[in-house]
Amino acid sequence: MSQLRADAAGPGAVRARPMSPFLGVWRWHVTMAASICTRVSGGALYVGLLIVVGLALSLAAGPDAYNRYAGLLGSPLGLLILFGITVANFYHLAAGVRHLAFDSGKGFLPTTANITAWLCFAFAIVASVTVFAIGLMLRA
Repeated sequence: MSQLRADAAGPGAVRARPMSPFLGVWRWHVTMAASICTRVSGGALYVGLLIVVGLALSLAAGPDAYNRYAGLLGSPLGLLILFGITVANFYHLAAGVRHLAFDSGKGFLPTTANITAWLCFAFAIVASVTVFAIGLMLRA
């Protein structure tokens, strides 16, 4: 005998299959945002790598190319992009440490997971602002 219950329409009736939930169905919480941000920050690190490759190519092309590239990175838009990549780097670092704790079997309680997710966000912002503040002070 099957474990499935027959519909009111009778045995053999086709029942609607459950739909897989999407982001709009779930109630947003910090651990969900942390998981999504980990993936997004990993993608942003590829953009950062392309910027480093561009820097290496401009160095190889000579002083004029390097000065143009450095000027582009020093523009307000360039600094904004560099700040975003710095946040992504620090966030991904913190999320990686958090994941190492998960791999050791620690931090799975909901309260602990929420606190460590918030700590990852806070670390990324504080560390990025600190690095940029130091960089801008040394730049002048």
